[in-house]
Formats: sequence, C-alpha cells, structure tokens
Amino acid sequence: MMEQTAQGGRGKTVFGFPLEGFSLFQSLLLAVASAFLTFFATTCVAIFALLGWNVLGGHSVNYVDTYRYVGLPAGVLVLVVALPFFLVLWVRAKVKK
Repeated sequence: MMEQTAQGGRGKTVFGFPLEGFSLFQSLLLAVASAFLTFFATTCVAIFALLGWNVLGGHSVNYVDTYRYVGLPAGVLVLVVALPFFLVLWVRAKVKK
C-alpha cells in the first residue's frame, strides 16, 4: 500500500496519491472532502439496505434514520481521523523545509 517512489525520492504514496506537499488549506479540504464522501456513501448504502429491509420484510422503518444513525456517525468518525492525519502531514512538510 505505502511505497517509496523511485522517481527522485518524491516521498511516500498511497495508491499513487502523494502524502507530502499539502498546504494548510489543501489538508483541511482533503479532510472535509473525505468526511463528506464517507457521509454520502454510507448513507446511500444504508438507504438501499433499509429499502430492502422494508420491502422484503414488510417493515416500516423511517429513512431519516439512515442519516442520523449511519451517515452522520460515519462522516464524523472519518473527519475525526482524517483531520489530525492531514494536519500532521502539513506540519511535517513545514518542519522539513
């Protein structure tokens, strides 16, 4: 997953995505974007799962629960993890210069 690139020692990457050289704005934007993507992806999966549960099981569960109990906690969890991660990368880049 993480590898040292052979092209001039550019630094570590994850799936080809460089982990160095971000500004503060880019670090914050990446953290918020990852939380945003996680919120919508988990909410989408939860809505379809609840749709199947309601249709196949004859249940009547409100779809608002997918936002409240699945999407929001997942998005907040990713934000809590991603924000320190990207800020540490930014601080390392500042110290390295």
